[in-house]
Amino acid sequence: MFARENLQSWLTLAAQPQKEFSSETKLVLKTLAESGALFFGEIVQRTKLLQSRVEQALGELAAHGFVTADSFEGLRALLTPLEKRAPFGDVGRPRRHRAVTSIEFAGRWSLLRKFPAEDFSQNENEESHSKNRDDALEVFAKTLLRRYGVVFRKILEREALKVSWFELGKIYRRLEARGEIRGGYFINGVSGEQFALPEAIGSLRATRKEKNSGEEIILSAADPLNLIGILTPGARIASVWRNRILWRDGIPLAGLEAGKILNLNGAEDLNGYERALKIGKLPVALRRYY
Repeated sequence: MFARENLQSWLTLAAQPQKEFSSETKLVLKTLAESGALFFGEIVQRTKLLQSRVEQALGELAAHGFVTADSFEGLRALLTPLEKRAPFGDVGRPRRHRAVTSIEFAGRWSLLRKFPAEDFSQNENEESHSKNRDDALEVFAKTLLRRYGVVFRKILEREALKVSWFELGKIYRRLEARGEIRGGYFINGVSGEQFALPEAIGSLRATRKEKNSGEEIILSAADPLNLIGILTPGARIASVWRNRILWRDGIPLAGLEAGKILNLNGAEDLNGYERALKIGKLPVALRRYY
């Protein structure tokens, strides 16, 4: 998920070598490049491919960042097992207590980036590419600052984009010279350069003066605050939405990974943590969805 105005920046940083697609996938890609945004049925009609083949092609193109859809329903359908989806052409029939997910609900499909032959042209202007990457790096650097408040090398270990700390460091030193951010030593136990937003420094000082409240917070392991194994000793917890971490006063106590309870703070009794991680404070009626 991204802000639309940052699309070109993320595509620049996520650029991959040209993918060799199958002939059917290339046909779907070419059809979208020539015709613009199309509904699933229109793609089937214009390519004259089987619906299952078009679905497979869209899944491959979406996975490599070439196409997008009008809604989340397209991605949801691609991730849902076949037996749990509505059959093709069956999306309008009433049903009770049955899955209605279908790629036909996705709205229009369109290109997210240029056609590969243009996108990875050998004649691309190197100076322009360098400028685009520099602008994209600044967007990424500022995004990390807004997300974490304080940024340092180890933060990059959970980022998927192929960006080095050397590249980011140049951006942060430039921002520091402008007076937009602060450089210094803000977090104990972290070596190397650290850069922070001015307001983050004030928040850190205020938090240090607060008394522990004993409040417990449960976060999904997919949350950016899952820095277990990066800022803390021990193994990491995979960034999967079903995995969870239990915190108390900013200290990780236990985790839930693949249905198993992990002891993160040396506690002897994990029974209370298991209930908190698996059920939390949800009403009984909502627990089956959790």
